[in-house]
Amino acid sequence: MDARIDKVVTSGKVTLDDTEYEIESNTYLVGDDEAVIVIDPSHDAEPILAAVGEREVMAVICTDGREGHLSAVLEVAEADAEDPAPIALHTRDRLLWRQYFRALADKSEDADFMKDIQPDLDIEDGGVFEIGDAQLEVMHTPGHTPGSICLYSEQLGVLFSGDTLHKGRPGRIGTDYPELQEQLNSIGAILSPLPRDIRILPGQGDETTVGEEDSQWESWFALAQEPDSEA
Repeated sequence: MDARIDKVVTSGKVTLDDTEYEIESNTYLVGDDEAVIVIDPSHDAEPILAAVGEREVMAVICTDGREGHLSAVLEVAEADAEDPAPIALHTRDRLLWRQYFRALADKSEDADFMKDIQPDLDIEDGGVFEIGDAQLEVMHTPGHTPGSICLYSEQLGVLFSGDTLHKGRPGRIGTDYPELQEQLNSIGAILSPLPRDIRILPGQGDETTVGEEDSQWESWFALAQEPDSEA
């Protein structure tokens, strides 16, 4: 059966460098009437699971290991308690994962078990997930985090860019870019070989296209001299 894409927008608070931000995030469901892969379940599991419905969750993929992409991941993955879905994260973001869940464990006496929670799948550049008649190819895009990834589907004509790339700018939380030079190099490497009409579905905000972003990404290198810019 042909795969399709459903989008769910959720909102919540994330903390970065002791500063709290209110953000809206995009979760994508890729699949057919029988099964889905969930990309970046963020903030609130309830509307995400409502969109999943009776379909089987085959995998939950986190495009990075920051708080916003982890806050609903367990609830979505374990919605079917008898057959929980595997959670996939790039190996270089395991530190962020551990920091997040150990912080949760420290806040509650009943959550000590969270210190031992680990992702089920270590994903690497070039890995492929299959769902319906579509494939999702893993593209490692370090910068926003060491283990940030994008997912490219030639069959669906889309690039799920996570927080590596948003419409009109590099992805970020707040106003700073942790490793902007590396992030921009990653963006250039993924954009240049792709057809210009490929849709880009980011972790936050509106969709865009490869052509639209490729025409301007070089101008973003100026942001490296303006770490507090809100551009």
